[in-house]
Amino acid sequence: MKGFDRQTDYNYKEMRAAILIWLEKKLDEQAVEWLKTTGEKLANNPEDWLLYTSFSAVPRHTGKQVLTFSADEMEKAKSIRKNWEPIDWSADQLGRVFLMLNFAKNGKNEFLEKIEKIFLTSDMGEAVALYKGIPLYPCQEEFKKRAAEGIRSNMTTVFNAVAHHNPYPAEYMDEGAWNQVVLKALFVESSLYKIIGLDERANKTLAKILVEYAHERWSAGREVSPELWRPVGPFIDDEYSDDIQKVLNHPDKTHKQAALLALEKSDFSGRDNLLENHKDLVNEMEENNIGWDDIGKEVEED
Repeated sequence: MKGFDRQTDYNYKEMRAAILIWLEKKLDEQAVEWLKTTGEKLANNPEDWLLYTSFSAVPRHTGKQVLTFSADEMEKAKSIRKNWEPIDWSADQLGRVFLMLNFAKNGKNEFLEKIEKIFLTSDMGEAVALYKGIPLYPCQEEFKKRAAEGIRSNMTTVFNAVAHHNPYPAEYMDEGAWNQVVLKALFVESSLYKIIGLDERANKTLAKILVEYAHERWSAGREVSPELWRPVGPFIDDEYSDDIQKVLNHPDKTHKQAALLALEKSDFSGRDNLLENHKDLVNEMEENNIGWDDIGKEVEED
């Protein structure tokens, strides 16, 4: 996979143990005891009804509060599962994935068959938990089609579960599918800065698609997200010079900053002149260490 280092030899059992430790720190004793007891039952060839009812019952025991993770816990997560950061996970989502990782003890075929049935019958909350868990399940290759289904979802929360803070798309999707992830994020006004691998998997075809999308928006008198220019930046050339000049002339400072960040990543022959023409803003951005995440957060707050 060009430009992005895929996870290899992932040990999901180690992740299951780490998740239990996190849950013990973040939930009350009764909720943890229920998860541990239920997880043990699901690890030993449970009846289907027990799997399905247990999965649905998780929020009643854990609540739905968003969990916070310490810097050490974040590092631990990435040390077990490369590129993964447990950001914006709620207690019920982590509890549900914990149960599925316990159920995975029953073997590949049983796990894949039953988790697909749960995907098909899930409500939105259940679906979001399942899609967030994709980079943590065993048999990673088997989830390509399911991840693609999540990206095609009409529900933005489900799309975000696959696209945001999730390394799976960058690691497993081919260029065409990956480009659709980025384009759809813009289409549904979802943040780009939360997409893992966005810079590493930038490509010329994606740049062309995004510039054409910008032209369509401008023709209709609509704004273009400043984040759009992040994956375009490395491919700015004479063909795109008028476009980036248009963004530099935008009255909004965030748009100008995005254009300058994009230019800094390009080999465009007119790059230095354009940066020089806006050197005061360039200097201000350097002094305040303004980067793409700041642009994304600014757009998100508007």
